[in-house]
Amino acid sequence: MDNNLQSPHILIIEDEPSVREGLIDSLTLEGYKISFSDNGPDGVTSYTENRPDLVILDVMIPGLDGLEVCKKIRLQNNTTPIIILTAKAGEIDKVLGLELGADDYLTKPFGMRELLARIKALLRRSSPALSLSSEVVVEANEEFNEITFSDVAVDFKTYRAKKGTKELNLSAKEFELLKYLSKKVDVPVSRDELLDQVWGYNSYPTTRTVDNFIARLRQKLEESPERPRHILTVHGVGYKFVYA
Repeated sequence: MDNNLQSPHILIIEDEPSVREGLIDSLTLEGYKISFSDNGPDGVTSYTENRPDLVILDVMIPGLDGLEVCKKIRLQNNTTPIIILTAKAGEIDKVLGLELGADDYLTKPFGMRELLARIKALLRRSSPALSLSSEVVVEANEEFNEITFSDVAVDFKTYRAKKGTKELNLSAKEFELLKYLSKKVDVPVSRDELLDQVWGYNSYPTTRTVDNFIARLRQKLEESPERPRHILTVHGVGYKFVYA
């Protein structure tokens, strides 16, 4: 994440430990700042004290159910995005949650990539400046076709790459991945953003696919793949490309 950008803050109000910990781990990995509560009253207090940018709220929580928590948050602020999670699938529950001020609704079990997509969409609408790297970086000119770094030269138009005098055998997907990273030079890009932009959001690969392709690019492009200088890991976020 660029140091000039603010990392969005998400409050998770969920009493089921496995779900809560899974959300914390996944959203932290994506670069979000996280706070959490395991009951309704503490959730309201945490919202009041921390003023997060988005709330993920389970319906069936102790002390004060999620719908009441939603009402109390809306009395304080009418714009903070709220995503309700529930094991209930009934239409009446969905309608009630939305009428009380929730912005979106997911029924358990849900897919993490679907949740991430909804989070990004809500943050874009509520405050574009808080969206992660793909939303705040101005894209390079569409004629962006070549890069050179160290002794590597890459031509994205002809799909040719050389390291010194040696021709490199990069796959089409490796070219696409490198091009996307290099268009956002010095800016961390999450694995899910790379899956969305390089493979297509509804495609089959997982974040492990991204890691494998990054490893292959490093093997082909870096002088020392174990200590890369150009394709860097940004812990808790994803990867970034630098020329240095």
